[in-house]
Amino acid sequence: MSQHTDSSNKDFTRNWVVSSRFLFYVQLFCIVAFVLGGCYKLYSYRYKGKPNVEVPSSTEYNPKYK
Repeated sequence: MSQHTDSSNKDFTRNWVVSSRFLFYVQLFCIVAFVLGGCYKLYSYRYKGKPNVEVPSSTEYNPKYK
């Protein structure tokens, strides 16, 4: 009978201390994974500098017409 109590004491569904610790670590891992994934996604779509865009001379502040 003592073997039965030892195995039920270590059971995930019976021992709330072990289960809450496990669920805390799972939750912590998920949060860290989502934060790192979001940071990587923002890094991959970062601003890469001033593009070299040709502006037509008729749309400048002082337009030049032909």
